[in-house]
This record gives sequence, structure tokens and C-alpha cells, in this order.
Amino acid sequence: RGLNMTTNIDKIGVLDFGGQYAHLIANRVRRLGVYSEIVNPNSSLDSLSHFHGLIFSGGPHSVYESTAPEFNTAILDFSKPILGICYGHQLICQTLEGKVYTSQVKEYGTSSLNITKPDSKLYQGVDQNEIMWMSHGDEVSQIPPGFEITANTDDCAVASVESEERSIYGLQYHPEVTHSINGLKIIENFLKICNCSFNWNIQNYLDQSLSDIRKTVGDGKVFLLVSGGVDSTVAFSLLNQALGKENVYGLHIDNGFMRLNETAWVKDALEENGFDNFHVVDASQTFLDNLIEVYDPQEKRKIIGNTFLDVKESVTSDIDYLDDQCLLGQGTIYPDTIESGGTEHASLIKTHHNRVDRIQSLIDQGLVIEPLADLYKDEVRELGELLQLPKNLVWRHPFPGPGLGVRVLCSDTGGKSTDFSDTESLINSKISEYNLTARVLPVKSVGVQGDARSYAHPCLLSGEFDWDNLSKASTIITNNFQDINRVIYRVDLNQGWDNSDMYLKNSYLSKDRLDLLRLADNYVNSFLQNEDLYDSIWQMPVALIPVGLVQGNESIVLRPVNSTEAMTANFSRLPYDKVGELSSILKSKLDGIDGIFYDVTNKPPGTIEWE
Repeated sequence: RGLNMTTNIDKIGVLDFGGQYAHLIANRVRRLGVYSEIVNPNSSLDSLSHFHGLIFSGGPHSVYESTAPEFNTAILDFSKPILGICYGHQLICQTLEGKVYTSQVKEYGTSSLNITKPDSKLYQGVDQNEIMWMSHGDEVSQIPPGFEITANTDDCAVASVESEERSIYGLQYHPEVTHSINGLKIIENFLKICNCSFNWNIQNYLDQSLSDIRKTVGDGKVFLLVSGGVDSTVAFSLLNQALGKENVYGLHIDNGFMRLNETAWVKDALEENGFDNFHVVDASQTFLDNLIEVYDPQEKRKIIGNTFLDVKESVTSDIDYLDDQCLLGQGTIYPDTIESGGTEHASLIKTHHNRVDRIQSLIDQGLVIEPLADLYKDEVRELGELLQLPKNLVWRHPFPGPGLGVRVLCSDTGGKSTDFSDTESLINSKISEYNLTARVLPVKSVGVQGDARSYAHPCLLSGEFDWDNLSKASTIITNNFQDINRVIYRVDLNQGWDNSDMYLKNSYLSKDRLDLLRLADNYVNSFLQNEDLYDSIWQMPVALIPVGLVQGNESIVLRPVNSTEAMTANFSRLPYDKVGELSSILKSKLDGIDGIFYDVTNKPPGTIEWE
């Protein structure tokens, strides 16, 4: 559902080539005060004439592949400024008679950008050397006629180009992600080049959303699943304000994957804030029964999503005033749609529980309303504050709809680990200067590399502690070893991880494993609160992985991150003495845990959740 913005608001069009960042670019433009819309790269030139400028997004394809998205090359005759980012930059260069080739070094992480044309309009107000985020496997080898190189990095000779005469600019890096220092300044400079007025804000969105919801629902009703997380709570509040409580029914489903005492907390918190049009149902056993001996993360997510619908249908059949035409409301936000491959050219990263086939079928029938689907997490929180929701609801750490179900990794095999010694030797030679030892763990997790999904092994590092060195080693490893998409660091004192045999536990989603993780998660969150660390991080998933030094034992992974919009994230650098204290608590309180690990992977290449 797009917003019907009035014609007197300046707009930027973002051509979506399927990149994980296409909508993040649009979000960044809006955050700078200019309205943006996602558009098809095969659109006619005439249909784009109302935009003040165009941005070509990144994408998971190579421009020379036969499977590359269709693109109307006439768009390059657009009479206003154009900016290409990553794939968009490569596409512009190749289409205008430049050349693109496979990079010798695939960059996934921060790089030092050397600006060779500091007087470029695009680089006004930024330093000659800036830290920018790279995520690419191809690069431009020859620039088009009439263009000049305006920046480079150690591993990329053509980091940016421009044709001032045609007002076309290309960036190999991603200025839209939070890792790119002064990246927003560069986007702002482009908007100034486009002569945009900076008059868009979230209040505009709220006003338009209330009108759109009333128009969409009419005299009908909305049934909303309310997890208690910020997204569903803000959606619930927005629908209530637009339609009135009598036309909105909220249901909180305890799926068995909630945190310790989470359902009771959600019920009390919502009631305290005046929400009395919702109910709670315990369906935990149904979810567990449906997931017996299910190991694949994609399959787990799909089953969880379908079970939510089964429970919803069971509940609605017993409520007289809800009929088949009652709309299903969801707190879906942009990242859910993007990572599920929900835009035309997007690569599937993981299927979110609110994007399973049955949900998609309801969407196609016009039976789903998602009032937050245009927003990112930071905008959702801002909207929640406008709706006067309290801080304890708006600023809770994000928690996934499938809950702990995607934080308990499963394995359909058990026994002694595969021998990864050849790969480990190569990794150790790459990171020898950091006094660290690498082991490859025999499990896999989901990641996002080069805008596409990866499903690869984590690398465990042991040795000398230094956040900067761990960050550098993590980037080196994920850039150079395609079968590694995540790096973790051993924070417990068990040195057996350096060279002892590792064992994989044959295990699926069972109540005893969930209860173990529930305890671990509770210890972690209580520790963060008690040590005044909770507000210093954005989110801290705790994962249980079926790997130990003793057959049948497992390990805990701590995943603290900082982000604003969930599309990109930095691993949080908590005080190391506090990490040590937390590790000791977990080892002393939890049975059957051999390792306590700390995830030192940014997103990309690792997703925030492990599955």
C-alpha cells in the first residue's frame, strides 16, 4: 500500500534492482526530509517525469548475467540528476559503454574511501578520507566516456564516478547504511543537486495513514496478532485510533517461543495502557507438535507462520462479529518484506512468518492490511511516540515473531564434527597478526552477502581480546572465505575450543531446549538491566547452538547489536569485564553448556538473527 502524496511534495524515485538496501535508500531520503517512492527499473521515461531525481539501488545480481533485472535504458536520458549505488553504479557504467568485471577481492565491510575530486558537488562537506561500507563481488574496470573517477579504496580503483555535464553519479559503496560515516551527507548533497525541498516528516505519514486505513477498511473490522513487540503494538494503536476499539480485535498467541513470563508481561502492559480489545490464547503445544523433527530454518519459519494462521482461524470461528471478510492486520515493516524477497527483484534472505504462502494469498485477495509496511524500525518508534505510547512499549528491544524458535539452531545429524583443518589453516594464515586462533563450527547460519542470501558456517576465534582487532579479523575472514558468513569470539575460559574435538548434537525444537534458552535469555536481559547496559544496545539475541566439546552438550551465542532500522547493524562492543561476568553467570547457572561465544559480525554479512 503506497501513500497518495500530494503533487506539491518533491519526490525522489528509487529504482529497485532487488538490493537489500533499495528500501533503505528510500528510507534515508525520507529521513532527510524528502519523500521517496520505489519504482520499477523497467518503467517508461515519461512515467518518471514527476521525480526531482532518480537513485538506482544495489542488487544481488551481476550486470552481465542473463538473469539480471530488466532495465529500460532510456531512463539514462532522464533530464534530472541520477545517482547509482553499487549494482546501480555498475549498471550505469556498463550501459554507457564502460566495463564491469568480477572483483579479485570481494568486499563486505568498511573501507577507507579516498576522495580524489574533493570539489565534486557530491562530496561537499565531507573529508577527503571517509569510512564507507562495501558489499560487492563485481566492480567497474573501465569507466564510460565523459565520466571521471572521483574516489577509490585500496581494493577498488573505481569507488565513485561522475559526469557533471549529464549530472549522473555512481558510487560503488553504500552511503545509505549507518556504517558509512558521512554517507547521509553524500545523499543530502545529491538531494540538493536535485533542488529538492526538505519538507517531509513522520507526522505527514501518520495523517495519511489514518485516512488510508479508514478508506481501506470502510465499515469492516480488523483482526490483529499482537505479540507485544514494538511493531505489532504500534500497529494495534494506529488501527485503534483510525477505526475505534470496537472495530479492532487483538489476539496475543503464546506460541511456546516467548521469553520467560513474556505473555503475562505483555497482557499487563497492554491493559495498563488502555487496550482492552484483545485476548490471549496459549497454543504452545500446537506449535511444538508441528515442529517435531524439523531442522531446516526456512521450513521452521514457514511452519510457524502457518500455525499462527491455523490458531487465528480457530479463534475467529468462535467470534460471532468476525466474518470471512474481516481483514487480517499485521505489524509488518519494510525489512520483513525485503528479506522475504517481497520486492520484484529482491533476493530471498529468509521467509518471515508474516510472509508465508497463505499470508501472501490473503494479501493477493486484498484481505490483509499492514499499516507499517512502508516504515523502518526507527520510523515505527517515532510513530509510536506520536501515538503517545509509553517508552516501555516503544523502546523495547526487538523480538522476532517466531521468538526463540529462530534462536534455537537444530541439526539432523550428530557426532564428531567434520574436519575443517584445511580451511582453518588458511584462515589462521590470514589473521596471524591478531594473535587469534580460528575454528570452523559444524553448524550453519543465515547471512546476507552481496545483497543475496548465504547459508554458511560460523568461524570461532579464540585468543587475545581487542574489539578493533576482532572487528578487522571478522571482516577479513568473511571477505575472503565464502563458506564463512559469521565470526564469533570465545568469551568463556574453556581453552579446549582451541584444538579439542567438537561434537554436533542431533536435536530439534523441543521444550527442554527452549526452556534452557529461556533461562539463558532471562539471565542475559536481567544482567543488562542491572548493569545499566540495556539502553546502550539496540537488541541482544541469545542463541543456542547444538555444538559442544562433549557429546550431547551445547553452546550459547551472545549477539548484541546496534542499529536503527534493522537492515544494517554493528556488533555492540560491551565492556569486556562485563562480558566476562555475564559468561561466568551463564556457565554457573546453565547445565550442559560448553561454550559462551560473542558474535562479532556486522550486518551484512551476518543477519541479526542466526536463522
